[in-house]
Amino acid sequence: MNRAVTTKPGKSASSRARTAGLFYLLSVVSGVSAEAFVHGKLLYAAGLIPVLCFSTVTLFLYGILKPVNRTVALLAAASNLVGLAFEALEWHPAHVNAALIFHGIYCVLTGYLVFRSSFLPRIMGTLMAFGGLCWLLPLSPPLDHLLHPYDVALGFIGEGSLMLWLLVMGVNVQKWQEKAASAKLRQ
Repeated sequence: MNRAVTTKPGKSASSRARTAGLFYLLSVVSGVSAEAFVHGKLLYAAGLIPVLCFSTVTLFLYGILKPVNRTVALLAAASNLVGLAFEALEWHPAHVNAALIFHGIYCVLTGYLVFRSSFLPRIMGTLMAFGGLCWLLPLSPPLDHLLHPYDVALGFIGEGSLMLWLLVMGVNVQKWQEKAASAKLRQ
């Protein structure tokens, strides 16, 4: 009985990772579909679906990455939730896509956590952080103009690789359990 209890949290982490990957995919598909097929007043309502899906991703990834560094995971989640609020409100102060900037910060921090995790491949963390840097390029309009559309492609590659990894592979259960146990000892 003890053995079943000790393996359950890790398996749960892997299923949560796959669920996060699924909601990540749903967010992308619903966002693209809304932009392509929905027009007028319904576009705003349809645009809330990817926001809700990605809010779910954010919360799942917070739980998965919390054992790596609780503070950074919380900062990443908070940053993305603020960005998603900007997105839901379609608010662009000073004509800056604040949602994208907060999302870029989220991707950089999440990439760092994935890189440090040991239960996800480091390359996924590197790609995610690099994608996040691409989402931050609008902070420098000349650089953004120079690198567009390559920055967008690299941003999608960074996020897409992590999304697919989570969806197909989940996390390394044994290494996640070790990291979670170590985090509990530090508390």
